[in-house]
Amino acid sequence: MMNVQRLMVTMSRINQYGLDKQGKGITRLAYTSTYEQAMNEFIRLCEAEQMSVRVDAFGNLIARREGRNPELPVVALGSHMDTVNHGGEYDGTLGVIAALEVISSLNEDQIETVHPIELIVFACEESARFGASTLGSKAMTGGLDLYFVSNLRDKNGITIQQAFRDMSIDFQEIGKAIRKPSEFKAFLELHIEQGPVLELQQKQIGIVTGIASPSRLQVHVKGKSSHSGTTPMNMRQDALAAAAEIILEVERVAKEEAAFGTVGTVGVCIVQPGAMNIIPDSVILQLEVRGTSEQSKSNVLDEIFRLFRDLEQRRGVVVEPEVLNVERPVLLSKEAIAALTDCCEQRDYSYIHMVSGAGHDAMNMAQICPTGLIFIPCREGLSHHPDEFASVEDIEVGAKLLREAVLRFAIPL
Repeated sequence: MMNVQRLMVTMSRINQYGLDKQGKGITRLAYTSTYEQAMNEFIRLCEAEQMSVRVDAFGNLIARREGRNPELPVVALGSHMDTVNHGGEYDGTLGVIAALEVISSLNEDQIETVHPIELIVFACEESARFGASTLGSKAMTGGLDLYFVSNLRDKNGITIQQAFRDMSIDFQEIGKAIRKPSEFKAFLELHIEQGPVLELQQKQIGIVTGIASPSRLQVHVKGKSSHSGTTPMNMRQDALAAAAEIILEVERVAKEEAAFGTVGTVGVCIVQPGAMNIIPDSVILQLEVRGTSEQSKSNVLDEIFRLFRDLEQRRGVVVEPEVLNVERPVLLSKEAIAALTDCCEQRDYSYIHMVSGAGHDAMNMAQICPTGLIFIPCREGLSHHPDEFASVEDIEVGAKLLREAVLRFAIPL
């Protein structure tokens, strides 16, 4: 049987690595010495459960519990253990520790599965260190842009290649991390929702049907600076006033597409010269449009680009957009969704089907095998914050559902 108290003790044990003693959360960035210490501790825990453990060419940890037929594809489960700066206890780490508890419970109950089970701790899921996310799962599924990754560096100027050397990983060998779809029967991930929907709807479980993808732009609005007191209002080329229209347009059009779950955000606004008495001549905006519907995202972006041309004519500014990245939404496996739904109904867990606005390693694993993503509520939807919290009761329900789903795939009828 699942032992939620043991799960919580294990999670607390891992979360000692990177814990700020002043209450400022946990900082366990990918490929740092703190991260390596946590990984080594987790390896010891896996080996104590009689699993074989290896670290692949990108730093993903893979612990294997053998099945009755070792030649069959594996049922994999897991998440990540790296955090953002001053992050919480549950994001990613919960999924890893819950996966270990599934293994511990199977061992205690002496349950032999037909398929082997793998527990995967993906490296560098967070973008906190190198500005790029879900790198470990991209490496495993063949979705890594090698040129892009090879040029990554952190805020201290340390390249990802140097970080690999510090962990005794050969960056030139990262292609060896790629695995074949035939190796996997399914992948399952448990995660806190990182949003308020489950709590507001008082549901125990969110069964994720799709993962939203972002399209990101950097927009440079160029106007003309001049004295704020001597330039008449009808003779201005105010870059900030034009940028303000863009910000409001992103909000307006995204609201029109809200029925499709599409959202739009302007998160960066850099204004130059930045003086109260000078009309701004340069504004750089960074914005994203995120959703699971390609058509809905396109509708928002089309309206935004229309506004760019209109602003140039009406305000005499120059608008230069640069596409930073465009990712495709991911729809998760109908097979996994059906299995999780059936498990919830048999266990009488309250649940909803929902989309994930945040990215997860599951979206990359979905490219090579049937993938299921389970959400549990987190208080006030708060995540990436020291006050991130999930109740023991909700964790227990999520972990039990994870075990049930693993058994569905690992002991087929």
